[in-house]
Amino acid sequence: MRVDLFDFDLPAENIALRPASPRDSARLLLAPGDGAMQDRIVRDLPSLLRAGDVLVFNDTKVIPAQLEGMRGEARIGATLHKRQGLRQWQAFLRNAKRVRAGDRIDFGAGVTAIAGPRDEDGGVTLDFEGDEPVEILLERAGRMPLPPYIASKRPTDERDRSDYQTMFAREDGAVAAPTAALHFTPDLMAAIAQAGVKTETLTLHVGAGTFLPVKADDTDDHRMHAEWGRIDAATAHRLNAARAAGGRLIAVGTTSLRLLESAAGEDGLLRPFADETRIFITPGYRFRAVDGLMTNFHLPKSTLFMLVSALMGTERMQAVYAHAIETGYRFYSYGDSSLLLPDRSL
Repeated sequence: MRVDLFDFDLPAENIALRPASPRDSARLLLAPGDGAMQDRIVRDLPSLLRAGDVLVFNDTKVIPAQLEGMRGEARIGATLHKRQGLRQWQAFLRNAKRVRAGDRIDFGAGVTAIAGPRDEDGGVTLDFEGDEPVEILLERAGRMPLPPYIASKRPTDERDRSDYQTMFAREDGAVAAPTAALHFTPDLMAAIAQAGVKTETLTLHVGAGTFLPVKADDTDDHRMHAEWGRIDAATAHRLNAARAAGGRLIAVGTTSLRLLESAAGEDGLLRPFADETRIFITPGYRFRAVDGLMTNFHLPKSTLFMLVSALMGTERMQAVYAHAIETGYRFYSYGDSSLLLPDRSL
């Protein structure tokens, strides 16, 4: 499938550089598979769902995974994207041509690492020196890994430490936030529970590969990045039971959706899962486990826009995004949200 089918023009002023405050005051575009779209706000969500539905959240926690260092006289940037061992992480390097296997990179604050060989995804393995846990080293020397479309427009600051973290964050390991869940607050969660809507959590550690552009001209030639996720047996059982009782599984974010679909069998039943997934969802994919999706607005020609096009239809999503752009919705990680409900979930 041609990648340019998923292109659209996005004015720079539609890119959000800060989240809405309070979080649940962000705009929410309700988009059924057919019928009229509705301009709402996130706080309206309980009235847009049904008792028995289940919102599925990702409880991964973003770590301060961006580092700035020196290899001799060369300035090197590193974005960690996947843990390989107790003291070993894969990383994408800026100015990587100045780094050879065996070189030591000094990230300041007493944090150093030895570079390994280049891997098949274009990253480099970093072996951190010393005895302290890497998480402590990152707290000392790292910065929150804001997406490039924000970081290129303003520097990361202390406010991002809380802004770029969801209220569900518990499991350290992500280098990008599951941004659809940034809109939730304790008050909104209380209203959701009062409406009879259930909630569950799973874990998918979002990698920096989520920001990599699709360089291929055809989706068949794109290599999807790997991310590690887990759904335990008890959670899978509760989700299966809720769906069997007529509830809809609404993934909060594409990360939750990708893990649910990775854990589902051909029969649509979820099973325990603890592994890497490279699932790449494009139009023509048959969804097994998910009945709807709450998600922010994504980049042109991105794997995530391909995913929402698979769920709703490419023509429908082009219309949804055209409406969002025309009416001033804010895009990307700190932007507004959408609730996508394909015909089969109505």
